[in-house]
Amino acid sequence: MTSLRFWISLVVCSLPALARGAELHLDRIRLPPGFAIDVYAEGVKNARQMALGPSGVVFVSTRREGNVYALIEAKRTNKADRIVTLAKGLQNPNGVAFRGGALYVAERSRVLRYDDIERHLDSPPKPVVLRDDFPKEAHHGWKFIAFGPDGWLYVPVGAPCNVCKSEAIFATITRLSADGKQREIYARGVRNTVGFDWHPDTGVLWFTDNGRDEMGDDTPPDELDRAPRPGLHFGFPHCHGNGIADPEFGRERPCSEFTTPAADLGPHVAALGMRFYTGSMFPPEYRKNIFIAEHGSWNRTIPSGYRIVRVVLDGDKVVSQEVFAAGWLPPDPKPEDPHKGHTLRADESADAAPRGAKRLQAWGRPVDVLVMPDGALLVSDDTADAIYRIHYRGSAR
Repeated sequence: MTSLRFWISLVVCSLPALARGAELHLDRIRLPPGFAIDVYAEGVKNARQMALGPSGVVFVSTRREGNVYALIEAKRTNKADRIVTLAKGLQNPNGVAFRGGALYVAERSRVLRYDDIERHLDSPPKPVVLRDDFPKEAHHGWKFIAFGPDGWLYVPVGAPCNVCKSEAIFATITRLSADGKQREIYARGVRNTVGFDWHPDTGVLWFTDNGRDEMGDDTPPDELDRAPRPGLHFGFPHCHGNGIADPEFGRERPCSEFTTPAADLGPHVAALGMRFYTGSMFPPEYRKNIFIAEHGSWNRTIPSGYRIVRVVLDGDKVVSQEVFAAGWLPPDPKPEDPHKGHTLRADESADAAPRGAKRLQAWGRPVDVLVMPDGALLVSDDTADAIYRIHYRGSAR
């Protein structure tokens, strides 16, 4: 009886925690004036990368669940009416991309293709295995994928460690021909990118890269990088950020040998999905800005990230970074100014809570962003199991 009471008590005590994990607190999200956030879909377990089909179907990957979903908005109400599970039991299917009527899914070691998928959402075809010779290592083994303007599918291979020297294919961004028969390394020295996009005017590849751990709370930074041509090396494991030599491998090669970041992001913010804003809904000053989903730190004394950051460019130069959406991590980082976008200083770019604050528990963690045909911005959240829709309603008076 004592044992039974113990297990009943354990289950009952666990229920509130589970409920809180699924609770959405959109009233806490701070946005610039005129913007609003709504739920586009909820109950999307472990929602990660998103891809858009031509009919408006949003495809969503997972990392832990092993599933791939389709979100269908049949009633055109700016909210998904139906969630369809397209695939189950895959190995870390974090990457999704759409091209030529087919959905491409990247597992840890394979890239799959589901042909004519939008016409077979309720009875998906057996996938074509495009490639099955990527490394099987779990560490940074999940992938973000996307088709470039050259028609090739870009598939990163993260470092199989926190920091180490490894085989040539690790710590790279590779690209595959559309049929999967050709593969080449496009960029090296990339520790772990889980988000990239191409400039809408120049076609140049930009990507986020997660910095190494165990060098302290405030170093090294995550990076926003720019790769205008193949063959560049971005420093890992020898160099981090803009000129920070690795304590173990930095003596082997100087930072001057490598391509420096377009911008240092905050340390440990876990900068993941990023997109250029190509829509027309947001005000003109947002056009061709970069939006980055910062998943949030797991190993920092004061939590950082857990927000959407806006990066403003002048040509190929980063001129400013500011918080666009915050509030997934309580308390709000700048409660004295709940509307104005906060410009990030170099010495505070990571902080999402005041110095001296207690370690906080985030209710959500942004993963990816996606520009919709109407110009709204979708945000995936793998902790709250939701997709949000940020839209512009007009200037506040």
